[in-house]
Amino acid sequence: MDILKASTCLNTIISTVSQYFIGNRAVVEKTLAAALVNGHVLFEDHPGLGKTLLAKTFTRVIGCEFTRVQFTPDLLPSDIIGTKVWKTKLETFELVKGPIFTNILLADEINRAPPKTQAALLEAMEERQVTIEGVTYKLEEPFFVLATQNPLEYEGTYPLPEAQLDRFLLRLSTGYPTLENLIEILKSRLRWGKDDPTSDIKPIISKNNFLELQRIVEHDIHVDEAILEYITKIVETIRIDPRVVAGPSPRGALALMKLSKAMALIRGRDFVIPDDVKTFTTPALAHRIILKTEYVLEGLMPEDVIRKAVSKIPVPKEVKKK
Repeated sequence: MDILKASTCLNTIISTVSQYFIGNRAVVEKTLAAALVNGHVLFEDHPGLGKTLLAKTFTRVIGCEFTRVQFTPDLLPSDIIGTKVWKTKLETFELVKGPIFTNILLADEINRAPPKTQAALLEAMEERQVTIEGVTYKLEEPFFVLATQNPLEYEGTYPLPEAQLDRFLLRLSTGYPTLENLIEILKSRLRWGKDDPTSDIKPIISKNNFLELQRIVEHDIHVDEAILEYITKIVETIRIDPRVVAGPSPRGALALMKLSKAMALIRGRDFVIPDDVKTFTTPALAHRIILKTEYVLEGLMPEDVIRKAVSKIPVPKEVKKK
């Protein structure tokens, strides 16, 4: 698959998903970019804004498997990763796989589960494997987590620790639809004749095709040294900002680079330009920044720090192609 064909395929995926998840094509693009590099996405939004529909539609379109887990305070690690059960007739333990053995896992309201259960996801998110009673099992590719949490309701929740937040490549918000988009959503519901139309969606590509697209992003998209310097200067400027307690780690810089490569392919190029980087500075870095308390009380947001840093860094004027 060449670059042009791959880009056409990716834009067909975006257009198809946007027929069902109406009103925010940019969120679909960014979710696809994260998926192309096996990155996890955290959606911070109110209930009912279509996050589950987006995840299920996206999964169907790319021909992958989907599992949804509703996180609750009584959820155990074994409820996610699975356990071994004694089979009397066979006189042996048999592995009962949990819902994490899938391609796309929707972790709904992830901050409602206790820390021990949240931690059960860490190994899977970082290593693409789980350990059950001392035995390690590799997860099938592709694998990534789409998690949701309510940004306002904190009663009875367990805020995600920084180590787990850092595992998410992106933090996104779908936001409320515009009046025109809401009308279109209502019309679509009448046209579908049911709340969940995903069972009628036909895959655009197969799982193997999607793995090939991931391979193209990894190996065939060129990143010039000027772009690498641009990324590192943005991250370093944020880190040394006097209003910041802790800035993005090298993982944040890696996230920007990976996502920029994916966006370059979506936009039909085999090389990265500064605009690809700018697309992801806020969603890839904001959740990796801790501000000093006095500035938080004044209303400063990580997004403000990022905008200032990006405005200060000169944009590379020349970017070498392959």
